Amino acid sequence: MVSPQGSATDPYDVVILGSGIAGSTLGAILARNGASVLLIDAATHPRFVVGESTTPHTLVLFKLLARRYGVPELEYLTSYDSCLSEIGRSFGIKKHFGFMLHREGEEPDPREVNQFNAPAKLNQSSHLFRQDSDAYLFHAAIRYGCVARQQYRVTDVELGEDLVCVVGPDGGRHHGRYLVDASGFRSVLATKLGLREEPSRLKHHSRSLFTHMVNVKTTDEVLAMPSSELPPVPWFQGTMHHMFPRGWFWSIPFNNEAQSRNPLVSVGLTLDERLYPVREDLTPAEEFEFYAAKYPVVQRVFADARPVREWVRTGRLQYSSRQTVGHRWCLMSHAAGFIDPLFSRGISNTAEVVNALASRLLGALADGDFSDERFRFVERLEQGLIDFNDAMVNASFIAFEHYELWNAVFRVWAYGGVPGNLRLERLIDKYEASGDDAVFAGVEHPENIGLWWPDSPAYRELFDEMVRLCAAVEAGRIPAGEAGRTLMDRIAKADFVAPSLGFADRDARFITPTREMLKELMRWLATEAPEDMRFLATGSRFAPPAGVPAGAK
Repeated sequence: MVSPQGSATDPYDVVILGSGIAGSTLGAILARNGASVLLIDAATHPRFVVGESTTPHTLVLFKLLARRYGVPELEYLTSYDSCLSEIGRSFGIKKHFGFMLHREGEEPDPREVNQFNAPAKLNQSSHLFRQDSDAYLFHAAIRYGCVARQQYRVTDVELGEDLVCVVGPDGGRHHGRYLVDASGFRSVLATKLGLREEPSRLKHHSRSLFTHMVNVKTTDEVLAMPSSELPPVPWFQGTMHHMFPRGWFWSIPFNNEAQSRNPLVSVGLTLDERLYPVREDLTPAEEFEFYAAKYPVVQRVFADARPVREWVRTGRLQYSSRQTVGHRWCLMSHAAGFIDPLFSRGISNTAEVVNALASRLLGALADGDFSDERFRFVERLEQGLIDFNDAMVNASFIAFEHYELWNAVFRVWAYGGVPGNLRLERLIDKYEASGDDAVFAGVEHPENIGLWWPDSPAYRELFDEMVRLCAAVEAGRIPAGEAGRTLMDRIAKADFVAPSLGFADRDARFITPTREMLKELMRWLATEAPEDMRFLATGSRFAPPAGVPAGAK
């Protein structure tokens, strides 16, 4: 039996700093597959966390993790019903991403909105009440064998050739064969090794204010719009983004479905700190109200809202690291870098990194090969996730000032996830049919790694064109409307954009895939799509990119 102090198994196979969703997910996977794991955190569960919105990409990645590594608890997070039945009734339902453009002192134009609904197969996405979901995963990690030290703040780390060591406030020393720092921005490892880029290479700028509130009105009930202008799915049944020049408010309800017993709504404001510096003369609550009052609908949404905890106000959110993987260590997920909560990439990025790191750690623990080369892909993946997300969010903040440009940028973002997610579904199909773990290594390649559809050079070209056009708008070289029309024309002419879903139609404000549309998508993929997309229809043609052997590390 392992003692609470962990001495019985010291050195551990892996020491993980941080027991949030990243650390607990990795810990559960490693312990489930035979590794001894020490899971350390300066805080304890349950605890307040934002980053509650899931995406179709999040769901398919957690399904992949659950089935590849034999941790069914991870798959429970992939549907609203299983969240309710297995974790608790504190979760909201998420049926869409909703976007509404605002101008100061004006009611929003009903033609300047967008909604992207998850495909029918995945429309049970959740708004995760993170204090419950994270505690659930932490407890799963303990059940599988992780040893936990909570409320234990690591004061130092030592990195040796064959072992790593973390030092606690009590002088206790805990050793492992590998160290994963999943603790976030205040990473002790990043500080120890001076890994933060100063200045950061990241282009995007934003700061944030956020809390949880009660008595938040829904967007639907405060809108002054005719019913003919309303979307097919009510705004309150998804993640709502209220956008204004260089900023956006979020509203993520946990109380938007009859089975939920949670009255709270996650609320936040993210804005470019260069244009909107911190108002030191106002409290965070007063500053939030100051900006909400500028936009009539937003003001009405939060008119009666009351916070249930203290507001958090940040400085610039963006940070990056010059290196995220070294000899027997890894900065994982938010310890490596962060961009912005826009598009809810945090949890899906975490899942991608966990997948890549876990397989390599289990292999290294089995054969003793902890060579830098073995883990090199994890570095490329983490840096790619940071860079592509930075480019996407930065382009979006530029586009918030003009709907015609935003409407096109929205489509580049939203469409990339459709084949990107199908790619992962087909990968899972291939794995379950063959039982061969090498199918995962077979699709790791460096060209566009970190982009949500990494296999398509044509999509990468469209993405780069979006970035170029938005940069030209920011520099004043071209008008935003002209850039939007140019980008929209490029989307409409792209042979890889499925015609049945509405992405190529600039007037299709609401992208709502029906069962019939999805059937037509599968038919198009199998018969008319570019050749390199045909495998997405059935999975029968899934193969590694040319030149990459199926068993490559």
